[in-house]
Amino acid sequence: MSTVVKYIQPNGILDGTKATAFRQEISEQVEAGADIILIDFKDVTFMDSSGLGALVLALKTVRAAGSQLVVCSINEQVRILFELTSMDRVFEIFPNREDFDKAHVEPNTNLQPQSKN
Repeated sequence: MSTVVKYIQPNGILDGTKATAFRQEISEQVEAGADIILIDFKDVTFMDSSGLGALVLALKTVRAAGSQLVVCSINEQVRILFELTSMDRVFEIFPNREDFDKAHVEPNTNLQPQSKN
């Protein structure tokens, strides 16, 4: 049986105005059967505490379903936020999507890219 990987690529500012929709999108991917959800932050310019809170709540939802949530392509501001809150120890973080693919994606993996938020 292949591993189902879903990609989510938020963009712009990830704050309280986008937090609910962001969590909902992740929940929908879990319900759709994702084994691994990759949040690709390459187009996120800024994330505040509300965005981080949404990510932590999403992690709890994903783990409760027996799935895995990983992130990649975080910018300097997001990296500092993760470090200050010790979330860099909680989340598996990859430098970019290519490194994630090398580590997690097998030839028989069912890749299902998602639209940008």
